Amino acid sequence: MNQLKTLLVQRIQSGLSRKSITEPSRWASKYRYMGHPYPGLWTFKHHPWLKEMHDAEAPMLIGQKAAQMGFTEWALNVAFHYLDVKRMDVLYVLPNTRPDAADFSSGRFDKALELSEHLKELFSDVQNVGHKRAGSTNLYIRGSNARSGLKSIPVSLLILDELDEMTQEHIPLAAERLMGQIERRQLMLSTPTIPDYGINFYYNSSTQEHFNFKCPSCSRFIELRFPDNVQIVGDDETDPRINESYLYCNLCKAKLVHEDKINYLGDGIHVPTYKGRSQRGFHINQLYSMHLPISVFVEAYFKSLKDPFAEQELHNSKLGLPHIVAGARLTEEIINHCIGTYRKIDFNRNGIVTMGVDVGKKIHIEIDRWRLNGSSGHDINSYAHCQVINHLELDQFEELDALMFDFAVNFCVIDSQPERRKALEFANRFPGRVKLCRYPVGVNGRNISVSTEEEAIINVDRTSWLDMSLGRFKNGTITLPIDTGLDYKQQIMAQVRIPKKDANGNPIARYETPGNRFDHYGHARNYAEIALPFATGIGIVTDFRE
Repeated sequence: MNQLKTLLVQRIQSGLSRKSITEPSRWASKYRYMGHPYPGLWTFKHHPWLKEMHDAEAPMLIGQKAAQMGFTEWALNVAFHYLDVKRMDVLYVLPNTRPDAADFSSGRFDKALELSEHLKELFSDVQNVGHKRAGSTNLYIRGSNARSGLKSIPVSLLILDELDEMTQEHIPLAAERLMGQIERRQLMLSTPTIPDYGINFYYNSSTQEHFNFKCPSCSRFIELRFPDNVQIVGDDETDPRINESYLYCNLCKAKLVHEDKINYLGDGIHVPTYKGRSQRGFHINQLYSMHLPISVFVEAYFKSLKDPFAEQELHNSKLGLPHIVAGARLTEEIINHCIGTYRKIDFNRNGIVTMGVDVGKKIHIEIDRWRLNGSSGHDINSYAHCQVINHLELDQFEELDALMFDFAVNFCVIDSQPERRKALEFANRFPGRVKLCRYPVGVNGRNISVSTEEEAIINVDRTSWLDMSLGRFKNGTITLPIDTGLDYKQQIMAQVRIPKKDANGNPIARYETPGNRFDHYGHARNYAEIALPFATGIGIVTDFRE
């Protein structure tokens, strides 16, 4: 009986102790244990920029960061504090259900529990990958790619980790999970990609805070920036002298010793670019890292001078900044070089005609006539010349029928979303002449596969076909009417090709559009391109059902 009484008293004391810890930073310092490279109880000594972020009170906190700067641990600590002390539910969103959410559940969450007895006792059920129960509170782990996983989960804290890799149109759906809660907070964190997209889109509306510290030589507050604070030594990435590169104060020119960062960064503060904004945003780059020597940074810089993939990586993962490499986006000058001498009304019914339809609030259409120039071969898109004979907007699906007749369209490809039913009705009115298009994962190159669920639906690789359809402006195999509209040009220029490398180091890319731009005509152009093999019966159409 005495043992039960003692245990009850200990539980009450423990609960009261936790309730008194109102700051996530204090909770982490008391209960969170870490493994390699800094084993033991959580400390801010190696990541001093995270302390103020832990205790920030704004309803939305945004972290635009370089890679490996501790931001995920910040998010986890705030999540644990909500679950343990505030007794409120948390939704943690990653780009994909698999492997991202599954790997996070086993690699980050389970590891945190293994290292901390307090967390082990806190969670009563951790078997489900996407749902962890801590008594009466819940931690949900979801991928942004699955809409169904983001519905019907009322939570007080929403965390969006690696936001730039997420399905962007599902982000508002996740934010709806906070509505109706008296207390609600949102954390966003990611390495950026391009300006005004993903994390940078939200960061631009925030306080935009940068971590400043007192120079140990001149005692003035500075921020580590590239190249202002980097003395580069050596001629290229293979030069052994890059190990002699170092940081220095841009004000007094004194050398900043890498091994001494734990001392001179310790009292650093976040300095806002814009005071008074309701959303707090924090930025940090890898120059602050205490375990990465400056030579690693300099090596990445030299590689970026000759490799666009390395250039993008330097700015995104090392500097934590959005960036567009040269040639990644079409310019107005390039598009103007494709302007012909005819007008949109100057058309006849000769030749192969295709139509591409992108569906949004408005329906955007491009209609093309194709010339083969006496060439032949399996890949018809590679040698055909495109003449855009019209581009326009419509309000109703039924208006598309007249275009099919008026322009004698041989084949049309239309966006399968968001109006799938209306698109299928249109396809059924023109049997054998219309396909609905999707951009799923798993289709490679410019192969076209017919869906197993619906014959009218095709699946294509978005990047490969955009390379073809937008690449025409660079190689001069497309001609535009002299009265091409400004909105058409702007939407064709909107998409940015982001160079990346896959897990095996092979070069890949993806197209993204900044949050304040529209790209409807860009996709209409793409769908009209995809329609050509169907219109001619020549090429790269594959029916995987066979």
